[in-house]
Amino acid sequence: MADAYIFDAIRTPRGKGRKDGALNAVAPIDLQKTLIDAVFSRNSVTPAAIDDLILGCVTQVGEQGGNVAKVAALHSGLPASVPGMTINRYCTSGLDACNLAAMKIISGQDEIVCAGGVESMSRVPVLSDHASFYETAGFVPMGLAADLIASLDGISREECDEYAVRSQHRAAEAQRNDAFSNSLIRVFNSLTGETVTEDECVRATATAEKLATFDPLFEQIAGQGYEETFKTEFPSLNEMRYVHHVGNSPAIVDGASLVLIGSDSAAKKHALKPRARIRAMSNVSASELLALTGGIVAADDVLAKAGMSCSDVGLVEFNEAFASTSIKFIRDTAWDVDQINVNGGAIALGHAMGATGATLIGTVLDELERRDLAIGLVAVSGAAGIGTATIIERV
Repeated sequence: MADAYIFDAIRTPRGKGRKDGALNAVAPIDLQKTLIDAVFSRNSVTPAAIDDLILGCVTQVGEQGGNVAKVAALHSGLPASVPGMTINRYCTSGLDACNLAAMKIISGQDEIVCAGGVESMSRVPVLSDHASFYETAGFVPMGLAADLIASLDGISREECDEYAVRSQHRAAEAQRNDAFSNSLIRVFNSLTGETVTEDECVRATATAEKLATFDPLFEQIAGQGYEETFKTEFPSLNEMRYVHHVGNSPAIVDGASLVLIGSDSAAKKHALKPRARIRAMSNVSASELLALTGGIVAADDVLAKAGMSCSDVGLVEFNEAFASTSIKFIRDTAWDVDQINVNGGAIALGHAMGATGATLIGTVLDELERRDLAIGLVAVSGAAGIGTATIIERV
């Protein structure tokens, strides 16, 4: 069976997901075009060599509807032979896109696939597709699920705020040290004539004292029948803790990511140098009420599939789907806090939903190379308990 190799992993900066955000004037297909162009300028591969483009995107409506992957492929000048596929597995979509690409390589169907994601949350707001999933499927809005996790696991508001401050400070330090420079591709904003060069949401001056002044976001939603359901389903739950607010929740942003994945034969044919191989992949689904624990379960599952333990993994990127979920991940796994999200996470850098998973592939690979470590793990939680994880190994 063939291996799937990572040749390159790049991303755009992340702009605030609102009208005055740095990337608001840039259409989703233009975010992807910037990355597709960069793949060819950075690597000895031509558009004719690309067998497919797979993109994650959660809110597939308007500018992100109608198979944005195929539209982006045509818009970027890829050959008509590139099929293009857009997938939605909620927040795990970008990582699933990479895993699907790897599976196509491993099976021998394709030789080179570009995979990643895009989400322009200022131009196509979350829930603008009018999905009614909470009401019809019985699962829980993400922020409220994070509060439920905090309540069941005894995680305090203070712990969540301290975690968020650490994420901000790590991200700010990473920016100062150019830790993202290898994979971050600048985006030109033709409307303003400016070039966006860094993630916009990082707050180097964040403090726990400042975050303590923010009001909780999700208590009112709980009053719509959710709290009664929680107390029925979880008899040990005495009271809800409403600990999440804008300062310890993932920032809503615009952004895109792209990973160049291929076979050993493709590497030889196109003089590409593999940076890592994809060692193992996992998809799971956990409790639809806890909603955000899927990434934790997926991390355990992918380790088992790889025949590994936590001690075999040098660095971990766990998407910061709210502070309590990240704290639970640290508590429930054997990794040291200094191995997890060492350059900050989505609370500071932002969460462009469909793009995040592929972004984290590049983040962990760059840091593995910087520290001369071998194995990295990426895990992401999605709505309704979904979880996806991937292990990569440098070559």
